[in-house]
Amino acid sequence: MQKRTFWKKTVRRLVERQEQWSLQTRLILAYVIILLIPSVLISLLLFKQFAGSAIDEMERKNENTLEIERLNIDNNIETIRRAADLSLADQEVLDYISRTTDPDTAELIDFSTTVVPALGRLQSNNPNIAHIRIYFDNKRINEIYPVFADEERVAKEPWFGRLTASEDRTAWSLTPTDPDPFKMIFENAPAGQPKVAFLKEIMYPLGVHAGILEVDMLMSSFFPKTFGSSADDMSQLVISDSQGHLFYNPQQKLLAATGVSPEELAVALNPRERQQPPSFRLTLGGQPFLAVSREIEPLGARMINVVSLQRVLESARQTRDRLIAANVILIAILSIATYALNSFILKKLHILTDSMKRVRQGDFGFDLTVRGGGEVGELAHHFRKMLRKINELIADAVNKKAASKETELRSLKNQIDSHFLYNTLENIKMMAEVEGQYPISDALTSLGGLMRYNLKWTSEYVRLRDEIAHITNYIAIMNIRYENRIRLALDIPAALLDQELLKMSLQPIVENAVKHGLRASSMETLTICIEAEAREGTLLLAVRDDGRGMPADRVAQLNRSIALEAPEPSGAVAAGADAGREGGGIGLRNVHQRIQLYYGKEYGLAAESEEGVYTRVVIRIPYFILTGGAG
Repeated sequence: MQKRTFWKKTVRRLVERQEQWSLQTRLILAYVIILLIPSVLISLLLFKQFAGSAIDEMERKNENTLEIERLNIDNNIETIRRAADLSLADQEVLDYISRTTDPDTAELIDFSTTVVPALGRLQSNNPNIAHIRIYFDNKRINEIYPVFADEERVAKEPWFGRLTASEDRTAWSLTPTDPDPFKMIFENAPAGQPKVAFLKEIMYPLGVHAGILEVDMLMSSFFPKTFGSSADDMSQLVISDSQGHLFYNPQQKLLAATGVSPEELAVALNPRERQQPPSFRLTLGGQPFLAVSREIEPLGARMINVVSLQRVLESARQTRDRLIAANVILIAILSIATYALNSFILKKLHILTDSMKRVRQGDFGFDLTVRGGGEVGELAHHFRKMLRKINELIADAVNKKAASKETELRSLKNQIDSHFLYNTLENIKMMAEVEGQYPISDALTSLGGLMRYNLKWTSEYVRLRDEIAHITNYIAIMNIRYENRIRLALDIPAALLDQELLKMSLQPIVENAVKHGLRASSMETLTICIEAEAREGTLLLAVRDDGRGMPADRVAQLNRSIALEAPEPSGAVAAGADAGREGGGIGLRNVHQRIQLYYGKEYGLAAESEEGVYTRVVIRIPYFILTGGAG
């Protein structure tokens, strides 16, 4: 929370400070920001795309390297398997390791001079094969160097348990050294180089364990590209076995230069622990690398080509930095040129600013010298017109001040006259009551209420109950003229009497009903019913009469006249409402326009009628109770 408050205060101070800068400074700053930010973003985007394309190309190139190495591996696997099959194809080999009697001297000499050299020739015919060894589990026969050895010599090897537990009785083993199983005989024999060994359990007779066949090959022969010399110092092949051990040529200096220990390198490259995809990026010794890998399924191992991204990313960074530097230099040049141009363009604006200062100090009697077109010229033109208007207003203010007293006296006189009129009506009413002329007294009461409602206009809004009281007074006055032939009926729930309503909204509608709805016959009466209903946030207020009504075409013409935003020509109004509601469209349109002005275009009024039956005008306004807010 404190950090957020700090940043808010910092931003607010920066905004307040930049508001004090000149327009020219802000324009230059905005110009620099508008150009600099997109150029930097574009440079970063291009850098990302360039680096990504270079890495993708490098990945495809190293996949080809892996494919070539995979072909070599497949050939070597086939060579080893073929040598293993040929080694066990000699029946004398199987008979020797499965003997149930001790061989005599002649049999041993014959076996050593015929069978063992044959296995040696098999190895010689395949120069990549380092050894063919057969480990027997038979105490009746003797070891024959360098092919036949006792199985106990290899019983503690890691692959021994995996071999005997496998279903197909075969296994592959990658070992960092090539130990001599006859080391008990030759104790000073060297350990040798890393090798790949194919191991097969010998079951003879069928189902009986007789021994183990081992055909191995040095890794330098089995993985020629991995352990060979490479002119490419940016990549290095690594072999990872199922236990996560790594095998690679230490003479190649790419991985050695990282300073990462073999254990750390194994953790970084071991895909079985980290579940890495075939291609992934990693960091070794603080440098970026790309690892492209491929499974060697028969061996349960994986080839990984580790490629340095240092040069690729460095080249991309240099390109990005040069691009950004070029953009910055270009923006600097453009900013200087823009500053000079703005100084020339804003010169007239400075003159206009000085003129405004003179006006602020009260000096209005001067002429502005700025001429010409453009925004500044147009601003100067309107400023000159403003000066003339100010001078005219000053003159008008002097004249109006002289006439203000007369206006106040006239207003007071009108107030006195209205009070005089109300008092006179009240006196006449008292005289009528004294004389027993109660109808005249009631009529004067209605007339007084009518006049007070019309003359006392303190607000545009009244309650529905006030408008209904006014309509009641109006009907009472009209019944004097029409000999009580008009009847007013109200169907308004008490909860809606405090509904907000524009003043004088109902009288034009009721007046039209009296004027156009009353039949000519003196025996007929006119019933005017006012109904109110609240529905979904809207008040529907209807004025219905059972008078003459109108045909459908005249109703449509009347509604079009009501909906007009501008008054129609007098001829059009008369033509649209003759013989039915002559002139009625004007009063209704005024009410409709007032409702839309104060409440919105979705409100207003509409008329409906049936000739000889009824006429109904519906007002639609927002439902709003003055004593309790929105309904």
